[in-house]
Amino acid sequence: MKQKFIPGNRVELLESGREYFPALIAAIDAATTEVHLESYIFAADETGRSVAAALAEAARRGVAVRVLVDGFGAREFRAGLGQVLVACGVEVLVYRPEVAALRLRRNRLRRLHRKLAVVDARVAFVGGINVIDDMDTPQQTPPRFDYAVRITGPLLDEIHAAAHHLWQLVRWAELRHRYQLPGRLPADIAASGDTLAAFVIRDNLGHRRDIEDAYLDAIGAARRELIIASAYFLPGWRFRHALGEAVRRGVRVNVLLQGRVEYLLLHYATQALYGALLKSGVRIFEYRRSFLHAKVAVADDSWATVGSSNIEPFSLLLAREANVVVHDVGFAQQLRGSLQRAMDGGAAEVKPEDLRQRSLGFKLMSWLAYGLVRMMVGISRYGGDDYRE
Repeated sequence: MKQKFIPGNRVELLESGREYFPALIAAIDAATTEVHLESYIFAADETGRSVAAALAEAARRGVAVRVLVDGFGAREFRAGLGQVLVACGVEVLVYRPEVAALRLRRNRLRRLHRKLAVVDARVAFVGGINVIDDMDTPQQTPPRFDYAVRITGPLLDEIHAAAHHLWQLVRWAELRHRYQLPGRLPADIAASGDTLAAFVIRDNLGHRRDIEDAYLDAIGAARRELIIASAYFLPGWRFRHALGEAVRRGVRVNVLLQGRVEYLLLHYATQALYGALLKSGVRIFEYRRSFLHAKVAVADDSWATVGSSNIEPFSLLLAREANVVVHDVGFAQQLRGSLQRAMDGGAAEVKPEDLRQRSLGFKLMSWLAYGLVRMMVGISRYGGDDYRE
């Protein structure tokens, strides 16, 4: 399904938790009708407790507050902060709480990876930032590098509808009956800016490839420059072919990736693709100043996306994800400037000679990891032909 661009929005870029959480908490504090929050992780750290306190206070004011978390990413939430919130009047649901530790079933890989919040009919937040301290990772001095956007305007209608639809689905799965939510959003929301934007989701029904297709459309239309930042990067052959075609058209293609080891499997699997990407003319930069958690991109001077979806099979083929796509020169330039500063000040470019110096053991680990990811995608039976090269 093609993304539907809606005019009249104001979209503000928020860099990392230092900008995102104060804005989110301020919106919750000002709520009068409802707050809906989705997060893959909701940690019981200082940040999580601050957000939970704002949610609890809103519920005590009579605001309808709903929190939806993932059963794997936030597996300790329901027995911890979740209980505190429920006691304060917050409704809490868990997406797919049944996770068997020793059984690899296809449904286990289907997670709620979206990070979004909708407050009243005024404001929404969409991005890649979980409810967790930026500084939670050991041996990390600078904060985790990530983005979200704050949105007002007519695009709220689609974001609100998507959030409430998923809440109804999870509620139905838990109670086995329809649960009608109060307070539908007005059909027409007044314009609050002049930005053209689209809300794009990924699910396993009518929107299976919408986020990937949005990327592919932008890559195919790029004429000068493309910058992609993705914490986990393992594209299928369609995506890699599109990047190579862009380079052959004369487009500068830069990919900013995680330079520190956070999850061994995806880290090593990504390394297996470095050779082919460099050979096709794609430039690879590894961000090493802190942990990269961003999932954003900029094409030419006016296209940009910020969201929760990585460029790897678990995001593109299995998880529930949400991105905002923006057509706006000012926004694209702001995001591009932020990414360029990250590449200049916190990243190192990977050259072909760097790959030649790697040990045979490292190369073997990379290809074994890549093969294991492909096997897991095959078990899920959602990968199509993208991972069957």
